[in-house]
Amino acid sequence: MKKMKMRNTDIIIVGTGVAGLFAALHLPKDKQILMITKSDLKSSDSYLAQGGICVLRDENDYSSFMEDTLRAGHYENRRESVDIMIRSSREIAEELISWGVDFTKDKDGLLYTREGAHSRPRILYHEDITGEEITGKLLAQAEKLPNVTILEHCAMVDILCGDDQCYGVVMRTEEGLEAVCASFTLWACGGIGGLYEHSTNFPHLTGDALAIALHHGIELENPQYVQIHPTTLYSDKPGRRFLISESVRGEGARLYNKEMNRFADEVLPRDVLTRKIHKQMKKDGMPYVWLDMRPVGEEQIRGHFPHIYQHCLEEGYDVTKECIPVVPAQHYFMGGVKVDKNSRTGMERLYAAGETSCNGVHGANRLASNSLLESLVFAKRAAMAMTEQWPKKEEAEQEYLKAREIYKKMEDTGRTELLENQKALQENYAMTIRNEIERMEQAG
Repeated sequence: MKKMKMRNTDIIIVGTGVAGLFAALHLPKDKQILMITKSDLKSSDSYLAQGGICVLRDENDYSSFMEDTLRAGHYENRRESVDIMIRSSREIAEELISWGVDFTKDKDGLLYTREGAHSRPRILYHEDITGEEITGKLLAQAEKLPNVTILEHCAMVDILCGDDQCYGVVMRTEEGLEAVCASFTLWACGGIGGLYEHSTNFPHLTGDALAIALHHGIELENPQYVQIHPTTLYSDKPGRRFLISESVRGEGARLYNKEMNRFADEVLPRDVLTRKIHKQMKKDGMPYVWLDMRPVGEEQIRGHFPHIYQHCLEEGYDVTKECIPVVPAQHYFMGGVKVDKNSRTGMERLYAAGETSCNGVHGANRLASNSLLESLVFAKRAAMAMTEQWPKKEEAEQEYLKAREIYKKMEDTGRTELLENQKALQENYAMTIRNEIERMEQAG
């Protein structure tokens, strides 16, 4: 067995989606930041977000924005977290624009769209690829920073920890295991879609941080809360499902049963609409229902939803002329590693943001287009909290020595043998997460 390599950095960020990138951009420029991603840079779910990002339109919108979020979340949300997200939204949007994000505008300014369970239009968007637009622009900014190193195809397989403090991570590279000592660690490595047969997520997103958290006694919150998106393009092919944005229904698309009759309010909260679709599929004896985009209008389809239009064409459907078959699929994870309002986990110097974390914003069900906003707001707060807590030089040196002791112990006890066996480790992690979800479902 090869000996683990060891490197030292100031901060390690696991994940290169919007949460990881936004945190990196708000950390001190004199600190060395290592970012790792399990796949390639563009294979994060942040790139897949179609609809947009919620923004507080004005002070008169606050109460309805809060109520829409709480109602969608079945009032199980942490109000403090929701308040922080809403109050921070305009500032976040302005930052994104300053970094080149091109939200759709007309001659009077920014345009807003509406999605399910929103009482008014408050969602900024870029065609139907808002996630790609935001993530791509943030990545371009991060790649300019001389203090940021980004490594692809590096999977986190464990953390270095002792005395309830995190000293870094163990990662698997193409050359084998490597330990990374860091003063701070940020988990921003996405959700759990890869554990499901039908999901809109990338298959490599298998909730590794959750399994590692459970192994080390780090508290999770609501892992049983898994959101199913009501409308993905039906296919009998294996692999990731193509999402048909909620904005499509917000702009007027209709759902029909096999008799081509409308059977539901298309802008209901996602969990409610999903149940109605499943009920209709069972009644019809069909594996899908029909979505009609024609009420949106051909000009709007081609202008607002060009990528959905093109993808459906490639699958043999012209959405300007015919209905398409749609089916619910796993989409988003509202639970995660429990964090406070500054994205701190239950372990010292370990933070989590984005879909990996649970700060209580979403409650039992996420309101459409709150995900990008929530990720950005709380990733920035993580960066600010780390900056304020920065250790003195002597402390950092002691942390490095402690980390070396920990990984040496891992080698001596045989822990690294499991970490080196990728297939066995992933099966172990998947079983750990599924068992915890099942346990929480039974408890609840």
